[in-house]
Amino acid sequence: MIVDRRGFVSGVAAAPLFGRLARAQGAANLGPNRLVLLGNKGGPAIRAYAPSPSANLLVWNNVPYVIDAGYGVTFKLVEAKFPLPSLRYIFITHHHSDHNLEAGPLAYNAWAIGLKTPVYIYGPNGVDQLIDGFFAGSKFDIDTRIADEGRPDLRKLVTTHAYSEGKVFADNGVTVTALRNKHPPIVDSFALKFDLGGKVVVFSGDTTYFPPLAEFAKGADILVHEVAYGPALEALAARNPNGATLLEHLKAAHTLAEDVGRIAKVAGVKQLVLNHFVPADDKSLTDEVWRGAVRTTFEGPVIVGHDLLEIPLS
Repeated sequence: MIVDRRGFVSGVAAAPLFGRLARAQGAANLGPNRLVLLGNKGGPAIRAYAPSPSANLLVWNNVPYVIDAGYGVTFKLVEAKFPLPSLRYIFITHHHSDHNLEAGPLAYNAWAIGLKTPVYIYGPNGVDQLIDGFFAGSKFDIDTRIADEGRPDLRKLVTTHAYSEGKVFADNGVTVTALRNKHPPIVDSFALKFDLGGKVVVFSGDTTYFPPLAEFAKGADILVHEVAYGPALEALAARNPNGATLLEHLKAAHTLAEDVGRIAKVAGVKQLVLNHFVPADDKSLTDEVWRGAVRTTFEGPVIVGHDLLEIPLS
């Protein structure tokens, strides 16, 4: 279910007609259908350029969908050779900063190099305040550039939609459905399923082991699932001043690699993609370590995510 900022409630949100017309008129060629893992790091701490916090790009039939917008998503989109003025849809899975911090700035950055068409931002309750707060803080800059540079008003181009569990979006042959997952202490945290009318891609969002996710992802072509490596969590906590509290959170709110495999096996997914690594900066955790931990419970294809990795959706 979605609620837009005007208070309209419906089961499905579709882009307004003027948005669809804008896409049809002179849209850039975005290349082949694909999934791009833009950022694969769990948590907000920035210690290096890569891996960067959570962000993904789906391109389907020349329409782009950004899933999560952690810090650095603009740079990663530029590196992926995505033309920022083609930005259309942003979906936020939950309101942790490593998933939403750059939602407003991403729209701004696209506007700064020529965005003139609508952008739709979908997120759990609080998405309106998130974007309104960004616009409030940027009011002087936006007003100045409108007057001084002849730009359209970015605030009129961006529309936010607050969603909850159920069908979130349907347009251009694509349907997006949300499942409330389990990511304490956050209640409004969701997995998202993109039915592309030919391919199904599911994003787990941040969640602890959550068996209902297997049914939600049943038969999916790709399951993009967060992952934590149990033996390394205590070492991660030891490097942080709030280590004891952090360790408690990590164990309660994220999915161990073996349990990721269990979800993928029960769901019968065609391909499992690991992302949102916890910890992400432990050099001893090679691709082989992550893959080996998952393979104790899942025998299907496993891709260990890296920033800017592209997966074809042929």
